[in-house]
Amino acid sequence: MSSSGQDTSRGQDTVDWPALRAAARAVMERAYAPYSGFPVGAAAFADDGRLVVGANVENAAYGVTLCAECSLVSALVGSGGGRLVAFTCVDKHGDTLMPCGRCRQLLWEHGGPDLLVETVRGIKTMRDVLPDAFGPQDLEERS
Repeated sequence: MSSSGQDTSRGQDTVDWPALRAAARAVMERAYAPYSGFPVGAAAFADDGRLVVGANVENAAYGVTLCAECSLVSALVGSGGGRLVAFTCVDKHGDTLMPCGRCRQLLWEHGGPDLLVETVRGIKTMRDVLPDAFGPQDLEERS
């Protein structure tokens, strides 16, 4: 169950998407983006109903900048782990952003193929967002 009392484990119709977007917008306001001027916020529900959020944290050495999705996954792990079940990411206008390829891999690792992702084309599973993904089972089966 989410903090809003929504069951986030059964499908997109039971996810409180407005609450998830609001959380992403709120954390985006705390992003540290002095170089790009492009603050990003991300929010997700974990399988135990926890709401986890993340914002981008830039650095003058651009290569060590943390994206919002990385920040969110760190928050997930740091607050007890678990699996992501529903995810969204927004820009400074509150518009949905698609995670980049690196971040899609992070989301696959911590949410798996059934993670629901709000995309610019609607709600999709990670299976649809990242078809033929490489994951932990590939390491086990192919090593």
